[in-house]
Amino acid sequence: MLPPRVIATDSALDLIKDMQCAHGEIIFYQSGGCCDGSVPYCYQKDDFKIGENDILLGLIGGVKFYIHKAQFEYWKHTQLIIDAQTGNGSEFSLEYGSGKRFVLASRIFSNDEIERLESGAKKAY
Repeated sequence: MLPPRVIATDSALDLIKDMQCAHGEIIFYQSGGCCDGSVPYCYQKDDFKIGENDILLGLIGGVKFYIHKAQFEYWKHTQLIIDAQTGNGSEFSLEYGSGKRFVLASRIFSNDEIERLESGAKKAY
């Protein structure tokens, strides 16, 4: 089995459920770091247009998590870990004003995991 490229902590999963209850179907998009650094943004599904340069990285709590292919090249050897903390999130993300925010942590994949991911990507084509 391939290691997931994106995972969520229990705190993040709880906040995802809250966002789904409040906003319906949602998606995540990993920001490129312009204004808020590298934060995961949460959007209503129909409020964000996924483009041809966006990659579905995985699912967290059943919610699609996307990243731009240029960002993916930077992060491809890293597992993204989405967490939730007390604080104000980005004004661009749905959790803004809730008293909680989504945050990004990461870990570098082991050599074995990288080999499995690369092998799995080749089989997908």
